[in-house]
Amino acid sequence: MEQKKIARINALSKKAKAEGLTTEEQAEQKALRDEYIAGFRANLKSQLENTVVINPDGTSYKLRQKKDSE
Repeated sequence: MEQKKIARINALSKKAKAEGLTTEEQAEQKALRDEYIAGFRANLKSQLENTVVINPDGTSYKLRQKKDSE
C-alpha cells in the first residue's frame, strides 16, 4: 500500500477522534482500511508459505495451511 494512502488513513483517524467524520469520509476510511488489511493478510500469507521449520535433529519442513475440521 502506498505511503500516501496510509497517511490518509491516519489523518481520517485523527479527524474522527477530534471532530467526527462525514458519511463520505467514513466510507473512504472503511475502503482504505479494507485495502490495508487485505494487503497485510496477503503479505503475511506469503511469508508463512515461504517459512521452513528446522528441527533439532536437522530435518526440516515447510509450513502448511491447516484444513478445517468441519
